[in-house]
Amino acid sequence: MQAEHLSVAHQASWEGAIRHLYEDAFTFSATGPRAHEDWRADVLAVMKRAVPDPRGWAGLDDTANERSQEHPDFPFGRPAFRDDPARPLTPADIGERMHEINRASAENLLLALTDGGCTLQNLKRFTESFDELQNMARTILARYGDTFTCHTNVTVGAGRGRTLDFEASHWGYTPMTFYWEDAGLVIVSDTEVGLFWTFDC
Repeated sequence: MQAEHLSVAHQASWEGAIRHLYEDAFTFSATGPRAHEDWRADVLAVMKRAVPDPRGWAGLDDTANERSQEHPDFPFGRPAFRDDPARPLTPADIGERMHEINRASAENLLLALTDGGCTLQNLKRFTESFDELQNMARTILARYGDTFTCHTNVTVGAGRGRTLDFEASHWGYTPMTFYWEDAGLVIVSDTEVGLFWTFDC
């Protein structure tokens, strides 16, 4: 019974952090199970909304009403879609546009994704301190255990190794969607994949 109460508390904290950080953003936040050796295939399944959250926890999907049978993974799209619209998005398309980052960079990226522009300046609209908001980001990451890896389509500053430099004045991204701007984070554990994306039309 104690474990059940603890799970409910973790769910409430996780869902509360998601809602608080991203409710004013144009966002897609969802988690799916690991069912393939290649995590990119699991990411694709979440993009297509083909799998439920394995714990039944609630994410956010501001693009749900824009999906269609022809494009269940909308707004995610592959490169050169207009050249061959019949070819579906593949795990390889995902992998070639993502790179691995460290945990500290992932914490900051979760905070930068709270609005467009992928910057920590977005935090000015919150009343909480940076430490309080950072704790929310850590609550989100904690769901995925201690041995997860993090991947993004974003570059910030010059960066070194797997670090994003959020003190830099410029950032870039490799497009993953049909929108004018998109920035995201993929978290890969042994049992789950989590996707956190913000879009700007």
